[in-house]
Amino acid sequence: MSNPPPQVRRADRLMADEQARDFMLHGRTGRLATVSADGSPYCIPLLYVCLDGEILVHNTAARGHLRLNVDREPRVCFEVDEAGEVFDYGRFECDVSIAHRSVIAFGLIRIIEDRSVKQHFCDALMAKYHGRDVGRPKGFYPRLDDITVYAITIERLTGKETPLPARSEQWPARDNTKTPDVRAP
Repeated sequence: MSNPPPQVRRADRLMADEQARDFMLHGRTGRLATVSADGSPYCIPLLYVCLDGEILVHNTAARGHLRLNVDREPRVCFEVDEAGEVFDYGRFECDVSIAHRSVIAFGLIRIIEDRSVKQHFCDALMAKYHGRDVGRPKGFYPRLDDITVYAITIERLTGKETPLPARSEQWPARDNTKTPDVRAP
């Protein structure tokens, strides 16, 4: 697992632990980052669910890039984010930001072999992303053996956010430029 920095650079943007966990629980898409044998990073977007304090994802049972990396190195990170509205904060074109939230989980990944746990994962995934009854058989997954389910044990979780400022705190109502003494040409 990566070592945490000696101090958080933007402590003013840190989410409380409970808020970060809640955001992770309800996020839509996550990105799983692994490292290959030659040290190259590999990042893949995945749907996920949080079950029993872990993050569960799935992919094909074929041994591709993800599986090779996981078999070699179990340390991973998993990121979820949500972009909000773009806003201006100062008088220059570069004085712009975006409201956003993001959470990163660092931990160890393992492969779930137990079919009942894979079944439970699929039930939770369908409930989270589909969630409506359209008359199909519930809990029937004929391709369960065609997927690999991974569980990430969270060792460290950090969340940051930039909330959307009130209109009275945005430019032109208020000038919050980071370079107040600079004059435009």
